[in-house]
Amino acid sequence: MDQRGNTRLDEGTGPTEPRPTSPLRIPAFRRFVLANLISATGSAMAPLALAYAVIEAGGGAGALGVVLAANTVPTVVFLLVGGVLADRVSRSRLLFGGNLLAAVAQGGLAVVVAGGRATPASIAACGFVSGIAVAFTTPAAQGVVTQLVAPGQLQQANALMRLPTNAVKVVGPVTGGLIVAFGGPAWALGLDAGTFAVAALLLLGLRLDAPVVASSALADLRAGWRGFWSRTWLWTYTAAGTVLVAAFLAGYQLLGPVTAQEEYDGARTWGFVQGAFSFGLFAGTVVCLRWKPHRLLGVAVAAAGGLALPLAALALTLPLPWLLLATALAGVCLDVAGVTWVTALQQHVPSAELGRMSSFNQVGERLAIPLSYLVVALAAGAWDGRAMLLVCAGIVVAATVLNLCVRDIHRVNRLSVPSS
Repeated sequence: MDQRGNTRLDEGTGPTEPRPTSPLRIPAFRRFVLANLISATGSAMAPLALAYAVIEAGGGAGALGVVLAANTVPTVVFLLVGGVLADRVSRSRLLFGGNLLAAVAQGGLAVVVAGGRATPASIAACGFVSGIAVAFTTPAAQGVVTQLVAPGQLQQANALMRLPTNAVKVVGPVTGGLIVAFGGPAWALGLDAGTFAVAALLLLGLRLDAPVVASSALADLRAGWRGFWSRTWLWTYTAAGTVLVAAFLAGYQLLGPVTAQEEYDGARTWGFVQGAFSFGLFAGTVVCLRWKPHRLLGVAVAAAGGLALPLAALALTLPLPWLLLATALAGVCLDVAGVTWVTALQQHVPSAELGRMSSFNQVGERLAIPLSYLVVALAAGAWDGRAMLLVCAGIVVAATVLNLCVRDIHRVNRLSVPSS
């Protein structure tokens, strides 16, 4: 048993003490990292393959929007169900099932596309199933780390989880583009399905125990909401984060490529910007392997404010080197914010509640995606792109400052872990 009363298992060996210095010395954690790396490799190629599958099926921008919505909506709808299940059943089995479901969905899509029978509707249906899979795996993944490593290793473990996946984000889209160019989208989608299947088998080998529960699922959901609302720092962070992420996505994902086309040299510039952001994410993970701030949540909130940098740089049409620097710094800030936030959540929320608490938080972040589209749609007639970019940057800064004014944010600090 660990200091929170959780049983920590290596692969079938039972509880062991003391823990090694590095989480990578724990076989079960290595298995978990490898599974995430493999599935992330396929997922990095999937968006490009999906876009070209829609195009080959005769769809345009509208059809692609429907496909993307079909993937996002079920994730939002089923996230709370996934959160409740993550606190009631074995998280390793839940991750196995979610990855297997994603493998079936992507595999079916690959077969349909390869056979030339794909339509926007059939692609959207497969995306709907994939969205459900994400809803069940996301909350479970948050709690697995606390069952695999000791409390004092949480930040290092969280950073190590992100290091290989951030590296994949740099090379994955390029690899996917080459596969689509030479073999077609079906090959990339089939490879994505294969990575999910391999990850599922690896996750099944974790064999984590299921928690002992005596209440109904509905009672667990109600208790989870009470726990979420009673933690002021949690719901204010979620609310501010939803607004912040919506403003960033509206400025970076939607207005960024348009501004690059109008004010720079188009796709070439935007490719450099995307690369700078991915490099920043990777560098941020490296920072988190070394730096362990005491004020975990305060750092997470403040670091997220760095997402305003590329929006402001685009709005001011700064020279390309300065734009790339601003974007790289935003990537560093985002990853630092992500690692410190997850560590704060894991340290200050009991393991038995992590699934539900993370699902409530994730619902807010997922809602930011359609909200960002709404922001641009409402403002497009009143302002030009550069003005909207400045507004988005201002919203990011305002959300950060307001969240930092919440007193409870500064009380969620790194917990000292007694030596065993």
